[in-house]
Amino acid sequence: MDRAQLGRSRTSAPLRRDGTGTGRNGKDILTTRVGLRIPAALTFERWQHAGSQISRIVDSSSWCLGDWLVYGQEEFTDRYLRAIEACGLDYQTLRNYAWVARKFELSRRRETLSFQHHAEVSSLPPCEQDKWLDLADEFNWSRNELRRNIRSHRQRGGKEEPPKDSLPKFSVPAERVQRWRKAAELSGDKFEQWVLRALDEAALAKLPGQP
Repeated sequence: MDRAQLGRSRTSAPLRRDGTGTGRNGKDILTTRVGLRIPAALTFERWQHAGSQISRIVDSSSWCLGDWLVYGQEEFTDRYLRAIEACGLDYQTLRNYAWVARKFELSRRRETLSFQHHAEVSSLPPCEQDKWLDLADEFNWSRNELRRNIRSHRQRGGKEEPPKDSLPKFSVPAERVQRWRKAAELSGDKFEQWVLRALDEAALAKLPGQP
């Protein structure tokens, strides 16, 4: 399938390669060799959908180039470097793609995680790779969050610690925050500690017997 035509949905027009026609009265986003042709009137949903498609294409391309390089290294040793030069792509970047592709056969690659997630754990033993990818998938970590958690794990000397998550961000009226800060001050706690304790107490009231 032409990667520029991936993912047609009922609510969003697909990305199209220039030259295939605009469809839908010229309202499709067109991909060209040098960028996108975006229609004048574009809803947020269609713009967001296009970004998601482009992200998938970039991620897929990294895996595909890595697999292509691995095959070339194994089958065309005498012509491999010439082929790389003909592509006009950065050699070090391509080497990184090949390194990650070698570390993960197709069956171990997670479609829910990016190529960069896999790159972060590629130097680890396979069992460690799987463990960290499982955690990243379960807790919806970004690549940077995965990196931070691995680094923290190493700094603790490899001792296990329950994975941390972030509270959702939300807006609160200023007078409520001031009241909470005053309560934290009176209790002798830092504000963040007071908030966490208040949440724990509220949870225990609703879930008695839970740790």
